[in-house]
Amino acid sequence: MLDLLSRRWWWILVRGIAAILFGIACFVWPGLALWSLVMLFAAYAIVDGASMIVFGRKLGSWFWYALAGLVSMAAGVIAIAWPGITSMALLWVIAAWAILSGIFQIMAGGEIRKEVEGEWVLFVGGVLAILFGLMLFFRPGAGAVSVVWLIGTFMVLFGILQVILSFKLKGLQGRVKDVREAVEEKINP
Repeated sequence: MLDLLSRRWWWILVRGIAAILFGIACFVWPGLALWSLVMLFAAYAIVDGASMIVFGRKLGSWFWYALAGLVSMAAGVIAIAWPGITSMALLWVIAAWAILSGIFQIMAGGEIRKEVEGEWVLFVGGVLAILFGLMLFFRPGAGAVSVVWLIGTFMVLFGILQVILSFKLKGLQGRVKDVREAVEEKINP
């Protein structure tokens, strides 16, 4: 599993960069209409979900990755299907997505904690997502611009954590390859 994670490090990097770009867009254009926010969120959620499914597809215990990916993609499709929804409904969709994604990310972190040093990044990202979702549920009356900034802050922080994780996995790539070659050499002298 560690070999696959280290070879697929760039999927996590793509996920992190997409999150950071989405977060920056929220700061640069806070006054955009709700439709723009819906489409930006939908695009990110679909890319995030697809990357989780592709990344987890070949893992032996990929269930939590696939579930997190499906939740993320479903949130994106819902946002595209009903672009005229009220800001309150959008907040609830985003809050539910963040909470569920956070839970599933924590579960995925539990799966790989025995093999990956620095798995704390997955746990912190999951907790951050859950706290973000709960904040949206309990403070839905906040102004649209402050919600956009809150979303932007979350996405930038989450993206940074994903980029850190991707480079940790990339750093393992050479070590995992060396171990694999040493094992193969002992098996096939």
